Amino acid sequence: MNQIPTKEEMTAALQARIGVPLQQTFQKSTVAVCGLGGLGSHIAYALARAGVGTLILIDFDTVDLSNLNRQQYGVSQLGQPKAAALADGIREAAPYVVTIPHAVRLTRENIPALVRDADVICEAFDQPDEKSMLVDTVLETFPEKYIVAASGMAGLSGANSIKTRRITKRFYLCGDGVSDVADDIGLVCPRVMLCAAHQAQAVLRILAGQFDV
Repeated sequence: MNQIPTKEEMTAALQARIGVPLQQTFQKSTVAVCGLGGLGSHIAYALARAGVGTLILIDFDTVDLSNLNRQQYGVSQLGQPKAAALADGIREAAPYVVTIPHAVRLTRENIPALVRDADVICEAFDQPDEKSMLVDTVLETFPEKYIVAASGMAGLSGANSIKTRRITKRFYLCGDGVSDVADDIGLVCPRVMLCAAHQAQAVLRILAGQFDV
């Protein structure tokens, strides 16, 4: 009962669910998730379970008690670097996904080297200045790459206000576009997960060649 399935077995199970062409497309893809908190940790798990072959996981922070109400970490991981802790967790769910953890803070200077191998980049930060820095740097440095960002997922507003919008040809934005992490009660797990799911789904659609209008 505790035996880890082989790579062939897990591949066959995924192919039975989504088909061989799509599984192969996802498997050969690389996605960078920048920020591994409430958004990024859920995005990474969703992409790993969908069969994305390589995940670049970037976050300078460590797991804190305040993270556990909305992020994909457990109490045994308190104090660990988020990048390494998330990679460990993903190996439990999808052991053959390649994870490349980087416990560093992103800057305009190091972004190009860290995300150059990614087909799609996910922006999953809390702070507006970090969000704009990553989006601007990626769009300026890699005009051929896609970036999926988030804006607005705080509070207890209705779930249906979370949307995915295609801002430009290669820039997608998910969220309600209004709420801020400092508003009302701040971030709660279900709404953050909704926005993360939008981002992960946008990534999968891009990889599959299914683009929003």
